[in-house]
Amino acid sequence: MKSWIAAVALALAGATAAPSATPPAADIVLTGTPTQGGVMLGTVPAGTVELLFNGQGVPVDADGRFLIAFDRDALPQATLAARLADGRTLDRLLTVAPRAWRIEQVNAPLRPTGSSEAFLTLRKPELEQIAAARGKVTDAQGWRQRFIWPRTGRISGLFGSQRVYQGQPGAYHGGIDVAGATGDPVVAPADGVVILAADHPFTLEGNLLMIDHGHGLNSAFLHLSRIDVIPGQHVVQGQRIGAIGATGRATGPHLHWGMKWNEARIDPLLLAGAMSQN
Repeated sequence: MKSWIAAVALALAGATAAPSATPPAADIVLTGTPTQGGVMLGTVPAGTVELLFNGQGVPVDADGRFLIAFDRDALPQATLAARLADGRTLDRLLTVAPRAWRIEQVNAPLRPTGSSEAFLTLRKPELEQIAAARGKVTDAQGWRQRFIWPRTGRISGLFGSQRVYQGQPGAYHGGIDVAGATGDPVVAPADGVVILAADHPFTLEGNLLMIDHGHGLNSAFLHLSRIDVIPGQHVVQGQRIGAIGATGRATGPHLHWGMKWNEARIDPLLLAGAMSQN
């Protein structure tokens, strides 16, 4: 009798101690809020060989960290999928919060923007330079930092704001405007590499400076009175990169700071946070 009980106990102990054939994988860890115009940082578990965001590949650093962002008009849901070396996948469904954009109804027809042959002749090479700059891949690591404001002052234009002319929507504002005086210094909001420093004022942007922060995230600074850095230069957070101006299509001196992650336009306010006037 005692031997039978001992045998049963031994069998149960062996069953309890048997290791799982497929140990559960750690999950994808995300920080930030999934919202239109927003950014999230994340970490994938060791052994991840591919990460897809809405079906598109996302670069992952050696320590497992990555960045994703949501366009101003992002759909209500987004997908994130990590494929592990053993063939398993980790799937996340993200609910993207909508934003209440500042919409102004205008009782006047939408006036066409400049589309003359002369304008398009000037504009085409400018757009090509901008696209080529955004296509550059650098070793910048600024995407990992908490961003700072490149210039403090009165916010005179909000990201995502839009005018609707007699029911016809105009283009939304793709950045955030900070009022200032010509010559006021502008600093780098995060570490990065200069991917474009216009050698002449562009038709719309004026003196345009673009900085890559890595992993598809970049900043554009418009209407500058001067540019103090050159293409290919590495800059550090807080370094002076230029000065406020009113070049290009601007009604007065101010800094327009625009940001994109790949093709998604994002809100700089959500990266830099509330502005301190100190």
